[in-house]
Formats: sequence, structure tokens, C-alpha cells
Amino acid sequence: MSKKGWEHFPHQADIGIRGFGSTKEEAFAQAAAAMTAVITDLEDVNPKEMIEVACEASDEQLLFVDWLNALIYEMSTRRMLFSKFKVNIEENRLSGRAWGEKLQRAKHNPVVEVKAATYTALDVGRDEDGGWMAQCVVDV
Repeated sequence: MSKKGWEHFPHQADIGIRGFGSTKEEAFAQAAAAMTAVITDLEDVNPKEMIEVACEASDEQLLFVDWLNALIYEMSTRRMLFSKFKVNIEENRLSGRAWGEKLQRAKHNPVVEVKAATYTALDVGRDEDGGWMAQCVVDV
């Protein structure tokens, strides 16, 4: 049985995020949740408003980083946080949806700002149980 969920892992001055799922899409979505959890408690972010994200890259690792950076861009420009994610991947194209709400400092009490997903510790692949894992370090 493959693992589903997310976790953080330590990395010098930044933070590692890791998503798990029975599919690559689930792992990407869980990693996005891990990224939001670096900023605030996911339970405090209501999935009220949906946005769409699309990206394309030459391989699944670059696609993963592009996905996270597209979400960071949306969080920054829309001043939003997201807590629910849905990902579809066909070949090297990703179409995703993220649900969240406008950032409210008093409610969300953001701890840090995620500036970028990096290529540090970047890995996308199957784990020993046949599930998927996607990870990288985010710059905070």
C-alpha cells in the first residue's frame, strides 16, 4: 500500500517539502499542500475560491518545480493561500486547480513567505511500495 500525504524535511536555511500519493498527480498535489503548510496551518485556509494553473516542461522533475512556482506566483499576485489541490498530467503538460482564500494576516498568521521552489533535493519517482513521491526544497 502506497503512502499518501506530505511532510517537511530539514535543509539548512530553507525547508524541504515532500508529497506522497498512489499517483504522480496525488504526489504533486500533496507537495503543494506541504508548501502551504510551510506558511500557515492548512486547517485555517478555507477552499472558497478556485484558480487554474497550467504548465509544461521537458520532464516530470522540471514540471514539478514549475507547478510549485506557478502556485507561488498565484499566491503572491492574488494575495491568496491554497489548501486543496487537483492535478492532471498528460505527457509533459500539467493542468491543475487550487482552492483557497484571500490571505488574512490575523486568521492565517503567516510564519514565512515561500519565495521559490528550487532544484535542491529535487526528486520525482516511485517509492519502494510502488507509490509516488515528489520533493524539493523551497526558498523561504
